[in-house]
Amino acid sequence: MKLNPGLLALAVGAFGIGVTEFAPMGLLPVIAGDLGVSIPSAGLLISAYALGVVIGAPLMTLTTGRVPRRTLLIALTGIFTAGNVLAALSGSYGMLLAARLLTSFNHGAFFGVGSVVAASLVPAERRAGAVAAMFMGLTIANVVGVPLATWAGEHLGWRSSFWGVSALGVVTMAALRLTLPALPAPSDSNAMAELRVLTRGPVLGALGLTAVGASAMFTVFTYITPILRDVTHASLGFVTAMLVTYGVGLTVGNWLGGRFADRSVDRTLIVTLGSLALILIAFAMLMPFKGPTAILIFLWGVASFALVPPLQVRVMHAAADAPNLASAMNIGAFNLGNAIGAAVGGGVIAAGLGYPAVALAGAGASVLGLVVVIGSVRAGRASPAAHDRNSGDQKSLPAAQAARLRP
Repeated sequence: MKLNPGLLALAVGAFGIGVTEFAPMGLLPVIAGDLGVSIPSAGLLISAYALGVVIGAPLMTLTTGRVPRRTLLIALTGIFTAGNVLAALSGSYGMLLAARLLTSFNHGAFFGVGSVVAASLVPAERRAGAVAAMFMGLTIANVVGVPLATWAGEHLGWRSSFWGVSALGVVTMAALRLTLPALPAPSDSNAMAELRVLTRGPVLGALGLTAVGASAMFTVFTYITPILRDVTHASLGFVTAMLVTYGVGLTVGNWLGGRFADRSVDRTLIVTLGSLALILIAFAMLMPFKGPTAILIFLWGVASFALVPPLQVRVMHAAADAPNLASAMNIGAFNLGNAIGAAVGGGVIAAGLGYPAVALAGAGASVLGLVVVIGSVRAGRASPAAHDRNSGDQKSLPAAQAARLRP
């Protein structure tokens, strides 16, 4: 996709949000020691953020339906910036927890509204690629931003990471103002009507599929460090290299997912979910060996985030008359999958089944998602009208319905 200043500004915002969400995972010991709390208590800072995303996504989207889109995105970035400033100023655990909750409230609405705005900036046949371009900022955050924030937290204090992200928030607000056109709010915005859209079977199915796909990723990713240390017997340097490798895989997968989803969303999901299951099964068998593990971690990253653009577009198409809310809810579903995956992986470990079983549990979630997609495709073929209405294949979307994807 050619350079698009508006998409670049959205990607910068996504980058900042990605660093804010994931960097504290690497800073937990530093934060816990400075604030005098336990590691599990510090871990609640991550859980609270995920919970805030789930709550904030529908709340912020429904209450801002009549706000012009550019203005709304700038305001959401302002909430993000204020939350990070509050975190940097936090002198107690309670204040930092409140800051994390405040910051999280922008997350779902920014990605939800941002996805629809991104899709409106390009021709219809490039919408999935536009969404992928925005989410590229999130994947690059895992390659560059998170390791950098972790390094800064270790050497300059954990507050320095939050100050850095706050500065990025200011830059994002300026970039959004300068690059995005003055996009009006949807003229037919109706909170109750949008809520009713979420009761449709195809929409609920698309959201559920996102939660399943995310759980397949986070069942294993949550415990990747202990897996590498205890099973692969890797050094700290190797662990760091593998996290960067995984982030590179996420970036490649996000690009591939957007590229192929522009051709067919359902086919992309089927191939990706099937590949993810096979990769995690291989990882379960080969994780004691560093060479195969390095290759599989890269491929696992590719498959994990190749799911994101087609899942996001699938929800936007299933709820074409309420794309902002549905898209924001999809981000909440992704975070719900994060929590579910972490719980499943933790349960497997607590049961004494071993780390290879964690990878197999992730593969099981991928297979479940694959079954759901195949069942949906077959149901669509049995009912052509429903297929035209609910399929992720953009070429089958009626022009009038496709137009509703624009804010």
